[in-house]
Amino acid sequence: MRADKDLPLDLAPEVADARAGGAPVVALESTLITHGLPRPVNLETAAVLEAEIRAAGATPATIAVLDGRIRAGLEAGLLERLATEPVAKLSRADLAAALARGGSGGTTVAATMIAAHLAGIEVFATGGIGGVHRGAGESFDVSADLHELARTPVTVIASGAKALLDLPATLEVLETLGVPVIAHGQDEFPAFWSRGSGLDAPLRMDDPAEIAAAHRMRARLMIAGGQLVANPIPAADEIPRATLEPMIAEAVAAARAEGVSGKAVTPFVLDRLRALSGGATLTANLALLRHNARTGAAIARALAGAPGRVAEARGRA
Repeated sequence: MRADKDLPLDLAPEVADARAGGAPVVALESTLITHGLPRPVNLETAAVLEAEIRAAGATPATIAVLDGRIRAGLEAGLLERLATEPVAKLSRADLAAALARGGSGGTTVAATMIAAHLAGIEVFATGGIGGVHRGAGESFDVSADLHELARTPVTVIASGAKALLDLPATLEVLETLGVPVIAHGQDEFPAFWSRGSGLDAPLRMDDPAEIAAAHRMRARLMIAGGQLVANPIPAADEIPRATLEPMIAEAVAAARAEGVSGKAVTPFVLDRLRALSGGATLTANLALLRHNARTGAAIARALAGAPGRVAEARGRA
């Protein structure tokens, strides 16, 4: 269904119906399918995440660019196409050019936020956001995801930032940009595959209704940007950070030694970590993705209901 005659944006029928009826919708990114997970796990995971969101009472909207149009909601055939065909990896810098040229690509966190907002979707569940890369003082490699969180009013549920990043620096940049970082259910900022990072989260909220109320209050105050909900991986599925850190250091060093840079760094390091961990990072990744999808659905349901009470978040100055 064509969403807007002036935008290259199409909503799948179930997404359009949900939006028209004010029902909860959760966006999902597509670089997970195109660049983040190996075949055939990528297609299987895309289907599982959509099923998790439906089971939790919301409508999934996997977002991608196909043939010069943003698609919010993908039927099985289009998911399979993304999972098997080589396509571009699209962020804020590439999105308009890809659309203008009739291209196709998986959308990163930043591009998915832009597309979700255009489609009127307020909640987006992913695995982990990008951030400040290790050695960014020399490479200046800082993900566009951080600035997008400061610009685009979407609540993003992730298990923190990817653990291969410089997490203290990532939190500092988010604070500078004025992005609320809300730990869900614990005081510590999670580290993707691990529940703990050794870093305090600036805010904590345990109730999806409270997170939804904060989202609404930002809009009332006309504060630009979204929220990052840092949702820790379930305890039964985590890999302790002490176990992972030596492998992360080895994988990051390998990327530097091989001259890997830019958008290629994260997929390279994730692939190397899968090998070094004997597949444990992939198993943990799938668990946290499912958990984030369910949490995203709970927040989307709260947003779709009455505005709700505004409760004071537990935070630190």
